Amino acid sequence: MLIYLGCCAVLAFATAILLALQGASPVAAAHAAFAVGAMPLVFAAMGHFVPVLTRSSGATGAVRRLPLAMQAAGLLALGALGGWLPGWALHGALTIGLVTTGVFLAWVLGKGRKALGRPHPGLAWYVAALSCLMLALLVIGLGLLWPPAYRLARLAHLHLNTLGFIGLSAIGTLHVLMPTALGRPDPLVAQRLQQQLPWMLAGVGAAALAGGLPWLGLPAAVLLGGVAAATLVAWVRTHGLGRLLGDGVATSLLVATTGLLGLILVGLAQGVGAMPGRPAVAGFFALFLLPLVTGALSQLLPVWRFPGPLTPARTQLRERLARHGRLRAGLFLAGGVVLMAGSGFGVGLLAAGVLLFAAALGGGLMRRP
Repeated sequence: MLIYLGCCAVLAFATAILLALQGASPVAAAHAAFAVGAMPLVFAAMGHFVPVLTRSSGATGAVRRLPLAMQAAGLLALGALGGWLPGWALHGALTIGLVTTGVFLAWVLGKGRKALGRPHPGLAWYVAALSCLMLALLVIGLGLLWPPAYRLARLAHLHLNTLGFIGLSAIGTLHVLMPTALGRPDPLVAQRLQQQLPWMLAGVGAAALAGGLPWLGLPAAVLLGGVAAATLVAWVRTHGLGRLLGDGVATSLLVATTGLLGLILVGLAQGVGAMPGRPAVAGFFALFLLPLVTGALSQLLPVWRFPGPLTPARTQLRERLARHGRLRAGLFLAGGVVLMAGSGFGVGLLAAGVLLFAAALGGGLMRRP
C-alpha cells in the first residue's frame, strides 16, 4: 500500500505538470498534485507513524484502506474540476473525503488514548492536521451550497489544506524524519514539537481568515514563518550545515522547509496585493511539496520495501534514491523561483526533477535484492 501510494504520488505530480504544460485549468492541476498525489500519501504515512508515536500495533482492516478512499475522492474531484466528470462528482468527492477523514481522525485519537505511556508530541500535530482537513472540506462544502460565500470559502479551503493539513503533517514529521535521515539523535525534538504547535495553529487560523480579514496576513506570516525559521535554526545548530547539505535526503528536506519559509513571505506579499495568488500556489507545489515528498520517500520507501532489520538491499535502495537528491532539490528550487517570476520554463525544470526521481524509483524498485 505504502509503496503503491508513493509511486502514485510521483505519477500525480507528473500529471499535474503535464496538465500545466497543456494549459489545463490551474485548479485541476493543483488537485492532481494535492488531492490525488499528496493527500493519500500523507494518510498512508500517518498510518505508518502513528503506531510508532503511540508504541502500539499498526493499522489493520478498513483503516489500512482509508488512503485508497482518499485517492478515490481526489480522482473524483479532479475529474469534476477538469470537466471530465459531471459536477455532482465534486459533491461525491466531498462526502467521501469527510467520512474518510472523520474515521481516520477517530482512529488516531483512539490510538492516542490506548498508547503505552504518554504519546509522542508528534501525534498532536497529526490530530491538528486532520482537524484542519475536516474544516477545509466543510468550508468548501458551505461555499458550494451558498455561492455568495464561495470566494472566501475557497481561500480558507486553500490555506487550511496547504498550510494546515499538509503543513502541520509535514513539520510534525520532519522533526522526527531529519534525525532519522542523518542517523543522529536530536534530544530536543519533543520539546520543539510541544512549543511550536500552538504558534503553528494560530498561524494557520490567521491565514485561513485572512481572505476576509486581510490585516491577519501579517500575524499569520510572522507565526508560520517563525515556526519554519526556528526549525531550520535548530537543524543547523544540532547537525551542522555541512552535514545537512552532505546527504541527498537531508538536503531535500532542508530545501523544502526553506521553500516553505520563502512561500510564507510570498504569501504576505500576496496579502498586501503586491503579487497575484496563483503563482503562490504553484510555488507551494514546486518549492515545498516536491522536495518534501521526494526527500521523504527517499528515506521511507526503502524501509517500506525492506521492513525489519537493516539489510544491504535497503541501504542500496536508499543510496540510489538519495544519490541525486541535491540536484533534484536544486531543480525544484530553481523551477519554483522561475515559475513564480512568470516564466513557463520553470515547469520544465520541475519536470526534469520529477523524471530524475521517477527513474531512480523505478530502477530501484525493479532491481532484485
